[in-house]
This record gives sequence, structure tokens and C-alpha cells, in this order.
Amino acid sequence: MAQARISSYLPPNIDPTKASIAFGERALPKLNEELQDPELLTRQRALMALCDLVHDPENIYQAVSLGFLESLKHLLYDEDSAVRQKTTEVFCIMATHSVGREGILRSEVVTPLSRLLDDPADICRRNTHRTFAMLSELPRGAAALVDADLVTHLVHKLESELEEIQELILDTLHFCLQADASQALSAGAISVLKEKLSHPSVAIRRKGAYALMEMCVPLAGKDSVCQEEVVPLMVQLLEDNDAQVRANAAGALMNVTITTRGKHAALNSGAIAKLLALLTDRLSRVRLNCLKALTNLSESPEGRCVLLQEVSLIEACLKDPSEAVRRASAIAVRVIRWTP
Repeated sequence: MAQARISSYLPPNIDPTKASIAFGERALPKLNEELQDPELLTRQRALMALCDLVHDPENIYQAVSLGFLESLKHLLYDEDSAVRQKTTEVFCIMATHSVGREGILRSEVVTPLSRLLDDPADICRRNTHRTFAMLSELPRGAAALVDADLVTHLVHKLESELEEIQELILDTLHFCLQADASQALSAGAISVLKEKLSHPSVAIRRKGAYALMEMCVPLAGKDSVCQEEVVPLMVQLLEDNDAQVRANAAGALMNVTITTRGKHAALNSGAIAKLLALLTDRLSRVRLNCLKALTNLSESPEGRCVLLQEVSLIEACLKDPSEAVRRASAIAVRVIRWTP
């Protein structure tokens, strides 16, 4: 005869590493209570469950309203490495949604989160840098990172971090430099970024050149680039196999050649010949930046003398498919042929 027997095993759809989710509107409030529980296992399970829930923007909105961010801020100081890892993962997931980024900025999480930039666990640092990279895409986020004086710390981390994390740092710096480049200049970012221009990784060369392009916007950045002799390396990058590296290198030259000192540095490095060779590049951004750099160089007597003999190459760009390139070409021809 059949007998009723209760199995000692959990049902197949139950994950013992995650906290059980309460029904309906009670789900998130219960998790918030468990995040503050003195029992380590309870906090770990609550974080595991929360990582799944915050993929939904509606849950992020509710979590922010319920004060989850204050609970999570305290967990960043937890002695358990697993708790810190899952907490940074929650912030990283939240930062992928606009409602999460706004909540993080309103709750002033940047400073507490920044203490994990020196965490011994690689995954904690990686999640932290991913969060900062996504926050920096917002003007308010970049300003918050600058106000927290994190740019100096990020520049120094470029010299010691893992290659994957260096890419995230360069992404963050790109937007922070648009907000304020003074901190990076004071931290010696030019010399650090100079080393990245010859890095074997294409992504790091590309992002390093992009950051330098932003550094060359203020006058102090232009002077520092010339002083650190970065211009010859930028000219060399014009021959890089990656189109985006070439575009960023040409963009950096476009910015630095606005000054007389920058013009002389580029001319002495043989920039004109390499810029002219890229006027037929397949990427329109490369062609556009090269034309603007050539226009700057033609403002010097030495540059105009050379470009007058090659003006036909620039005139050929008047038929370019890109309207921006055609417009830049017309301006370049007019400047080159200008006579007093």
C-alpha cells in the first residue's frame, strides 16, 4: 500500500543561497529588513535575492523609495568580502538604469563606494569602477565624481590596476575631464596617459588617446602635452591599425595645434604628411579631425607653405559623402589660400 512520505530535499525551484521572497508588496520591505540583520548568512541571502530583483527598473524605483540605498551604504563597510561583493554588484546593476543612477546620486553613495577602490577583492573594485563609469555618463554624475576628488585617485589607479579595470577608469576619466580637467592635470595625468598610447591593448590605446583629446581642451593641458613631448606619440598613432585610435589621435592633434607651441611640435614631428594620408580614411571621423588639424597647421607660415602644394588633396574632400567633412574641407582650403 502506498505511503505518504515527505522528502528531506528542497523543491527543485528553490535556491538555498537566496532569501525567500515574500508575496506582493511585502517582498522588498522584507529584504530591506534582512539586509540589516546581524546574522551574516541572512544578509548574504538577501543580497543574492536583491541582485535578481534590481534588474527590473520598477523594483529599483521601489527600492530607492524604501530606503534600500541607506542599508546598502552600510553594507559597503561590512567585514565579509562576499557581502561587499554582492553590494557592489547591486549598485552596478542599478546604475544600468536611469532611475538607479539618479537614486545613487541623490543618496550620496559616491564617497562611501569610493573606499572600495582599494578593496583586496578584484570583483569589488571591478563592480565599483563599472558603477562609476555609468554614473559619469550623466553630467551630474561626472560632477559628483569630481566634487568627491576622485579624479586624482583614478589617475593613480591607472598605473597599478588590472587591464580590464584600466579600461573602465579611462571611460570614467573621459567624462570627468569634460566636467573639469584641472584635477587630472594636477595629478600628472598627462605622463600617465602618455604611457597608455603605446599599450599593446587596442582598447586602452583608443581610450587613452580619447582622454588625452579631452586633456588638450584647456590651455594648461595643451601646454602640458607639449612639455611632456606627447605630440610625437600622437603623430605615430595616426598610423595605428585601429580606425578609432587614428580618429582620437587626430582629434588630440586638432586640439593641441590651436596654440603656436602645439603647431611647432606637430610640424617638427612630421604631422602634415600623415594627416594628408588619412584624408581618404574609411572612417569619416578620422577625415574630419585630420582636416581640422590641417587647418590649424596652415595658420603657421611653415604649414601653409607645405599645404599650398598639397591643396588638391584637400579639395578632393569637397565631394566627400559626409557634410561635416565637406564643410571642414571648404574651410581648410579657404584658410590655406588666404593671402594678406
